[in-house]
This record gives sequence, C-alpha cells and structure tokens, in this order.
Amino acid sequence: MSEATKPATTSVAAQPPNANAALVLASGEVFWGRGAGAQTGPGGASVGEICFNTSITGYQEILTDPSYAGQIITFTFPHVGNVGANPEDMETITPAARGAVMRADITEPANWRAAQHLDAWLKSFGLTAVTGVDTRRLTRLIRDGGAPNGLVAYKEDGPLDIAALIEQARGFSGLEGLDLAKDVSCAQTYSWDTTAWTLGEGFGKLENPKHHVVAVDFGAKQNILRCLASEGCKVTVVPATATAEDVLKHKPDGLFLSNGPGDPAATGEYAVPMVQGVMEMGLPVFGICLGHQILALALGAKTSKMHLGHRGGNQPVKDLETGKVEITSQNHGFVVERDSLPAGVVETHRSLFDGSLEGLKVEGKPVFSVQYHPEASPGPQDSHYLFKRFVKLMDEKA
Repeated sequence: MSEATKPATTSVAAQPPNANAALVLASGEVFWGRGAGAQTGPGGASVGEICFNTSITGYQEILTDPSYAGQIITFTFPHVGNVGANPEDMETITPAARGAVMRADITEPANWRAAQHLDAWLKSFGLTAVTGVDTRRLTRLIRDGGAPNGLVAYKEDGPLDIAALIEQARGFSGLEGLDLAKDVSCAQTYSWDTTAWTLGEGFGKLENPKHHVVAVDFGAKQNILRCLASEGCKVTVVPATATAEDVLKHKPDGLFLSNGPGDPAATGEYAVPMVQGVMEMGLPVFGICLGHQILALALGAKTSKMHLGHRGGNQPVKDLETGKVEITSQNHGFVVERDSLPAGVVETHRSLFDGSLEGLKVEGKPVFSVQYHPEASPGPQDSHYLFKRFVKLMDEKA
C-alpha cells in the first residue's frame, strides 16, 4: 500500500510524516489524514457534529444540502470526486456543511458534466476535507456511540496543535437545542418557477401554473422547489420566520414546509404558531424532513434527538397504507416520537431499518408529511408520487 492510500491512524501521538490534516473528536481521539479543499484559516478549524452518509452518488448535492448545517459529513463510499463539480448539481447557493471526511484522496473527474475539480470547488467555498481516513472505523464509532462533536483541520506547512484543537472541539455545544433554520433560510420572499433537469434540455421553466404554493424555507433544497414546479405549482418562498399572516397574504392554494437543519423544537418556537394558523384556514399542507417535524409539533406531537440519525440514499421505508416498500433518500438526526401522536393523527410510513416513524397524516384533513426526501437529490425516485398527492389535495380543495 502506497503512502497516498494508507488509511489514517487514530493515535494522539506525534503527527505522522504523511499527514497534514486531522479529524479531531471532542473525546480526544484523532484520525490523521491528508487535507483537501481549504486550509484551516486564522479563525480556527471547522467544528460540528460528525455524521456519515452511505450514498454512493450525489456528493455535491449532499455537501450543498442546507440540512447539513452544523455537521461534518463522512462519506462511507470511497470514491468521491469522480464526476467533478458543476453549477447544476447545487442544492443551495452556498454550502452549509462544515466539512467532509473521505477514505481515499479525491478522485480525478471523468464526466462530461464536470466543470471543476472537487478540490477546487471545496476551496472556492472555504470547505475543509480530510482524506485518507479509516471511514469504516469512524462509521462504527458513530454507530455504536452516537454522532460525536469534532472538527476538521488542515495545514500544509507546520504541525497541527492537537491539544488546542481538542479544546476547540469540546467547546461545541452540539445540535440539540439549536435553531439553525434561521442561518440557512432566505432573507426575503422570492418566486420560483424552475422545473426539473432533463438530459439534453437542462432545467425547464414553468408555464401556465395550476396552483400557487407558499413554501416556508427552513433550509429548502432547490430540487424540492423544482419538483413542485414540475407538478404545475407556482412557488412563493418565504423565510423561516414567516407568520401565518405573511403566508396567507399571498393567497396560496397550499402550504409546503421544507427540510432544514437543527433541533425542530427550537425552530418550532416561532414556526409552530405559523403552521397552526394556516391549518385553521383548511389549506392543504405538505411537510418534508424538518417540515415534517414542525408539522408534528404543531399537531401536538413531540420530537427527540436520534442516536445516530438516518443519512443515505438506500433507506427502506414501508407505506403502511399500501404495503409497498420505498427506497428513500434521508438526512435527519431528530425524529417524531410515535407514542406522542395525538388522536386523529396517524402514522403512514415506517423505517424498515429501525422502525422509526417516517410519515403521518391528519384524518379528515388535507395535511400530511414525510421524514425522508422524496425529491431524490440524490437518491431513488420511488417517492415522487408524494408531490402528485399534494397537488391532488389542492385540486380537490379548489
């Protein structure tokens, strides 16, 4: 095995000669590796919760998913970078993730859509990555002990001050109790009419919309908005802090609650009254990920932090109404507690990995949500029907 492919060590001993970067955990454990992307600046290393994602494609969509705000992503698939980076595969304008951890050095791009090397793309956004890490060992550590706090540091010349980095990692409070939606939400209202990408055509533009949807941006992925537009919905996107009055003044046919990062209970302090106010008007409501959790809180349920969360594009979910199993894309570290669902709110989808609640609906009302990501960016498209379901509810309400 060459120096370039040797996995990193996890000793806190002297910095190995082939290492210029490290993943440092708050526990004091160190995973040495090689740096990629941006070097650690004078402001300090990138600190966050260390999680892992099992997807084998879509690294650019994952890195730009606003739901990863406050997190450092470990890619379990070893080949990252092979399709390069391009402006079309972005889920938001600026990545919210705080860094990345990879098994192998970034792969040279070999794809007709590549516009930039992934290393250069990481540098352009100030993102630090550590490569050469034993990601299997790290994944087992997260699986068994839960998602730890830590940081990624990269310095081309000179040693890393591990003692100082450990202290910096220990200073991170973790995601529980944090409202991160405000950090990644839009600052002002805007309209969206771009439809899904197709081979040879690129992105389309909505013409002759059938419905008007107000989407509350808790950290919305752009492909969710594209999916809504592709189903004939003109979309007005409002900030996370929008009130029920702010939503209703647009005279929407339906309300969409987006994905996003952080603790739903913290975001719910201002989002729950908005949702409750809109539901009183009888509008169809559809929530995804954090939006699902916010809806559940508005209905009287509770949420809690998961041991390690669900992150990947191969998560099996059972539709309890049809018996069908969907392979889904997921990214969440909090969950709605099944036992807290009030009367009239029923579970519709369930994870086949750990049995956790993955979807709900309100009996007799046009209100439903799912924990996973039906927009499939990246991931399988088994669940695109949920956008059609939302449109059908608006059709019936018209």
